[in-house]
Amino acid sequence: MSQRQATGTDDSRPDLRADCGNCFGLCCVALPFAASADFAVNKDAGTPCANLKADFSCGIHARLRQSGFSGCTVFDCFGAGQKVSQLTFGGRDWRREPGGARQMFEVFPVMRQLHELLWYVSEALTLPAARPVHTELRRARTEIDGLTRGSADSLTGLDVPALRARVNTLLLRTSELVREKVPGRKKDHRGADLMGARLTGAKLRGASLRGAYLIAADLRKADLREADVIGADFRDADLSGADLTGAIFLTQAQLNAARGDGTTRLPAGLERPAHW
Repeated sequence: MSQRQATGTDDSRPDLRADCGNCFGLCCVALPFAASADFAVNKDAGTPCANLKADFSCGIHARLRQSGFSGCTVFDCFGAGQKVSQLTFGGRDWRREPGGARQMFEVFPVMRQLHELLWYVSEALTLPAARPVHTELRRARTEIDGLTRGSADSLTGLDVPALRARVNTLLLRTSELVREKVPGRKKDHRGADLMGARLTGAKLRGASLRGAYLIAADLRKADLREADVIGADFRDADLSGADLTGAIFLTQAQLNAARGDGTTRLPAGLERPAHW
């Protein structure tokens, strides 16, 4: 049983999960993408994807990967889309009010970063080992939540890098507190280039993999329990049979970018991707 599971805390965080039915297709319009293995075509920021329908749904949602848009299946707005659509802009969509479209598209990536921070902070608050910093984490969550409820002008004027740096100090301390409870020596692969590395059965419990490049790495049956994986790039990494129980700061987007199978063990609150 992981440290998070042991608390019995509901880790679903529904307000930090995408609700596309209440969003104006912002990720399909505001963000750019380039023709690559992830996207079949080029698209400029602010230009609607050709697959976006009049009701803001995706015309090829059921076959995105087969159509060359696997990047869409990986992206996660952490609930920022519906917040911008329904709260910041009060349900006024960019098609009916094109005059506000540019600002809406500018606000969206800012809101996404704020919601991502809320995801990490909320997770940290479920971890008993991080109790020494829970007061500061709660203060940070209140501050960030308040910022997400500000005006469009206040959001576009935020110094997000400075905020991220402050919050990261708390997240790093959370990671240290959790991982120091793991017995034995912990490996430090922070920011390491492990692209294509052969790590089958690797003992990475309690390791720091912050920002590590694990693209196409072979992590079959690896022990990643209580490993800090914030910002780790798992694109095409093979997690078949790996144990990610209690992995710290793992997101659904990271799992969606990877490969796995029915024997991959996941933390509570995250789903097994449909393509595994």
